Amino acid sequence: MERPGRLLLQSELRVRNTAYEVCLSRSHLTWKRRISSPVYHPFRPSLCHRVPVSEIISVREEEESGGAQSDDGSWKKIKEKEGKDCRRTFTVSYVERSQKHRWRCAEVTFTCPEGALCQHWVSSIQEQLSMNTSRPRHLLVYINPFGGKKQGKRIYEQKVAPLFALAGVSADVIVTEYANHARDHLRNKAELKQYDGVVCVGGDGMFSELVHGLIWRTQMDAGVNLNSPDETLIPCSLRIGIIPAGSTDCICFATVGSNDPVTSALHIIIGDEQPMDVCSVHHDNTFLRYSVSLLGYGFYGDVLTDSERKRWMGPARYDLSGLKMFLTHHYYEGAVSFLPAKGITGTPRDASKCRSGCTICQHSGQLLSNRTGKYENNELSDSDADGEWRTIRGKFLAINAASMSCACPRSPKGLSPAAHLADGTIDLILVRKCSRFNFLRHLLRHTSKDDQFDLTFVEVQRVQRFRFAPRHCQSDSELELDLLENGKHQIFSQICRDHPACSCAPAYSSWNCDGEILTHAAIDVRAHCQLIKLFARGIEEPAVFEDTTSPCAI
Repeated sequence: MERPGRLLLQSELRVRNTAYEVCLSRSHLTWKRRISSPVYHPFRPSLCHRVPVSEIISVREEEESGGAQSDDGSWKKIKEKEGKDCRRTFTVSYVERSQKHRWRCAEVTFTCPEGALCQHWVSSIQEQLSMNTSRPRHLLVYINPFGGKKQGKRIYEQKVAPLFALAGVSADVIVTEYANHARDHLRNKAELKQYDGVVCVGGDGMFSELVHGLIWRTQMDAGVNLNSPDETLIPCSLRIGIIPAGSTDCICFATVGSNDPVTSALHIIIGDEQPMDVCSVHHDNTFLRYSVSLLGYGFYGDVLTDSERKRWMGPARYDLSGLKMFLTHHYYEGAVSFLPAKGITGTPRDASKCRSGCTICQHSGQLLSNRTGKYENNELSDSDADGEWRTIRGKFLAINAASMSCACPRSPKGLSPAAHLADGTIDLILVRKCSRFNFLRHLLRHTSKDDQFDLTFVEVQRVQRFRFAPRHCQSDSELELDLLENGKHQIFSQICRDHPACSCAPAYSSWNCDGEILTHAAIDVRAHCQLIKLFARGIEEPAVFEDTTSPCAI
């Protein structure tokens, strides 16, 4: 319980016909059951509830009517008096934590001895809620009716819209009709100044559309040249909300800890804010795409390329394509040049993970975001003019660049468990040529507790920027032609990689950029610190959920 000097309001109210001492401060709403008996009961729980004011969804007065049934199931008679206000109860809706990082909307109804006190409580709580300026009042919502199991519209109407209405959040809803509809609308038509945020109902692809549209709009308004990889991008002011309704929902899982629409809607309502890094991908001073989770060359690029020809199979196509690419066991030669991250405290092999209130993101993000100027664009070698760049050449089964852990229900740890959401770095994972058995060991460690980087053929670096060049550079048209022709090979035709006379193995893979295929093998990737903000707070520690069920001290 708050100290008396900090209390705004304190009364004895009733909940389900039981007396509770209820207190309101600027930070918490607390109610504790009053014990009428002086006898000590060691086995009777001391029921105390403590809810942060920031996690109160709404408060409303309840209309009482004659012959109404009380909360405890008993019937009570309400006296009918003309001109007398019978509204003596009010209901508080608030966030309640459940298992597996899920949130739920809980309610408690208080009964006051008189109507004036009830109105005083309601107005006091509403006043505290109105002081929270981070809460959105008007949102722009995009619904993808085709993503995942095609349940986006139903999820929004049945699970999200009622919560928005309860919290007094209005929304303009647009149901997308074609690919990149949301991106194009954000670029050219949306009046962004009238909104407090944009929300997507769909999967990672839908989120990518919002990211591309919002960043493009922000940079165009600021006069930034998107085709220059050395440009410092302007952070987006509007927050992005994600209501998961896709196949994997990796972004939502990695930032909230759950793929639950109700949990995500509640994060939006209370106005949570989680900054996130974004990587820009360029080829020969031409902008290609933005990436927020994974850039994969080799294995993951081949899996995506092959799965695109099996879209009729649904999500099962990834399993089949993954098995096929594992058996074909391609490796690719090239050079990876990178700029190691400096001034940060974390490493890719840390035991600690990026969680809500992460100090590494706070301190490292502030340090990196304060850096101004541009990178020198010199000829790459083993070391450039300032001696920072490093180059690794070799044969690789996979080159992965993770801007976050990339955790998902199938891989709870993700590709890089210690990667951070907002420290301005990329975890560059290089898997050198090895046997199928060793590569399988590496893949299986994504789902186990073992250190997936503790293998002789795996190297991981935390970098700010990297470039990749295949061993033999081709023209863009030749590369695109190769990517198309490779799809005509038989399922096991490329398995004899070590026999050049066969001429059956492709010289190039393709990059998997957040589930989209890049047609250029040679790319330049740069991390932009905290370029966007989400309606999220990061994954909370399990202790936060355990504390919600323990008694509090008054």
